[in-house]
Amino acid sequence: CSEFTPPVLNLGAHVAPLGMKFYTGNQFPADYKNNILIAEHGSWNRHKYQGARIVRVIVGPDGKNAKQEVFASGWIEGDQNYLGRPADILLDKDGSILVADDWAGAIYRISYSKK
Repeated sequence: CSEFTPPVLNLGAHVAPLGMKFYTGNQFPADYKNNILIAEHGSWNRHKYQGARIVRVIVGPDGKNAKQEVFASGWIEGDQNYLGRPADILLDKDGSILVADDWAGAIYRISYSKK
């Protein structure tokens, strides 16, 4: 296929990105505005589990030059023990980030405050 638009960013194999939100809140610093937050549910059939984290994708104003960084992690203990599996992301009206975890049956609230 010669006529397609390639992705601006490749995610890792077996990370299972289930939920995605653009950050439009005002609680986090201004450089988070319009970044993409992706809930990586994680692998289930790998020798060493992958995913189970939230990644932040930063793109330029033109939608190009994408880069990603881990925003929240800690849901995998060792190589094969899930403590949780992020499934979706919502923004609360105060600008905090809500993460639904269907493994632990929990909703986490991630907030930002200046120190």
